[in-house]
Amino acid sequence: MASTVVNPGLEGIVVGETVLSNVEGEAGRLTYRGYDIHDLAENASFEEVAHLLLFGQLPAHQELIDFNARLAARRALPSGLLAIMHAIPRDAWPMDVLRTGVSAVAHFVPHRPDGAHETSVDTAIDLIAKFPTIVAAWDRIRRGLEPIAPDPKLATAANFLYMRTGELPIPEAEKALDTYLVLLADHSYNASTFSARVTASTGADIYSAITSAVATLAGDLHGGAPSKVMTMLEEIGLPEKAEPYVRDLLDRHEKIMGMGHREYKIRDPRAQQLERMAKNLTEKSHTKWYLIARALEDASDKVLQEKKPGKRIYANVEFYTAPTLSSLGIPSDEFTCMFACGRIAGWSAHVLEQFAHNRLIRPQATYVGPEVHPYEPIAGRHAQTNGTANGHSAGTVSP
Repeated sequence: MASTVVNPGLEGIVVGETVLSNVEGEAGRLTYRGYDIHDLAENASFEEVAHLLLFGQLPAHQELIDFNARLAARRALPSGLLAIMHAIPRDAWPMDVLRTGVSAVAHFVPHRPDGAHETSVDTAIDLIAKFPTIVAAWDRIRRGLEPIAPDPKLATAANFLYMRTGELPIPEAEKALDTYLVLLADHSYNASTFSARVTASTGADIYSAITSAVATLAGDLHGGAPSKVMTMLEEIGLPEKAEPYVRDLLDRHEKIMGMGHREYKIRDPRAQQLERMAKNLTEKSHTKWYLIARALEDASDKVLQEKKPGKRIYANVEFYTAPTLSSLGIPSDEFTCMFACGRIAGWSAHVLEQFAHNRLIRPQATYVGPEVHPYEPIAGRHAQTNGTANGHSAGTVSP
């Protein structure tokens, strides 16, 4: 039998086509439908980018007005969903609540006789509009406060900050969060997007597919990294303590969260924009987080060069997310939720793209288990004593 090449993690395997975004790892470039991420981050609003991903073009003036009106009409949460959220324990993890909230939205949307919901641009807009409202509502509920209804006059970023505090944000804060959402809107076939497309490929509706994406994003190797970066910054405490911290971390063979990327061989282009925002917000809010982050990135590169000359390590999008969102007053356990509030635009567009050109995604696997053998009657079986299941040691976690 010919040998089979196994690519763990599907690395290097092309599984589909998309017109939505292009990640050029060697060049360190990211584009949405042909637009460079730097141009979009500096000039376009999140609403414009969501329109671009859903409709294939940046909106004209009246189109943007109409699109904003559609979002504004869908931001409020059903009273039944708010009741569900009020029943959740106050110490529940925000990403768990977001996953539950997104899944529960479907209960308040009409469904077909077969139980499925419509998957369309309209349902995509519904989810794009409601994600920030769910996150902001839980932020207040868990603090013992009543949620604040969205303001139809405010855009996505301003609305989120308003719904958290009840106060209109300063322009610098609104612009920073809006740019963050633009930078996180899409990233080709990343893990959460791929899981959404796999779910959609079965014919499951958009609410099911997006719930899959949220669950996938929660992992530390994907969207969960920013909160871990914030933990590092807090542990370091001062810029001058960054280098000793890195040396100790690497001596213990642990990862520097937010550094390095599976796709980018040079610096993540989104990190450049986020670093600039983190620096500006730090100066505005008089916090120290950017200074520590900058020292940590420099120390990481320096120490790695000593240990492995010629090898470079660069900040990815999650690294400067931590000081940026922290400077906006957002707690670290909500960072991944904010990631989702931007990525929902891309997820939705990918689900629609999958539906338009669908084929069930069903990869193959190489079987490495026991050869075919006879069935053993129960009287002749021996109890397992090594604590294994499915060929893997119980209680271990893959890195």
